[in-house]
Amino acid sequence: MDRKKFSQDIVNWIEARKRFHLSHAQVQMARELGMNPERLGKLDNHRQEPWKVPLPQFIEHLYFKAFGKERPEIVMSIEERARAKEAKRAVRNEARRRVRTQEAGRPTEAEA
Repeated sequence: MDRKKFSQDIVNWIEARKRFHLSHAQVQMARELGMNPERLGKLDNHRQEPWKVPLPQFIEHLYFKAFGKERPEIVMSIEERARAKEAKRAVRNEARRRVRTQEAGRPTEAEA
């Protein structure tokens, strides 16, 4: 899948990953925590705010606090997750199409 074919939400996460130097696991943790990629800048440690923890460590801390584990059991990049979702959607649509064509080929109860 080309980057242009990703939804805007996925593109925002890809850009946030690059901008804030996050790993795939940290992006997945942030998504599971319900964070907004456009608002990560507020949470990021700016050089003028030495009391703040760096963003990657902050995400890891919140994830441990919320889920009680260091990292997700299965880590997938945001691109892999989007491709898997699209493949699952294509399989589901194909199954629906088959059901519709089978139903169109059968006579209805009123005709029989």
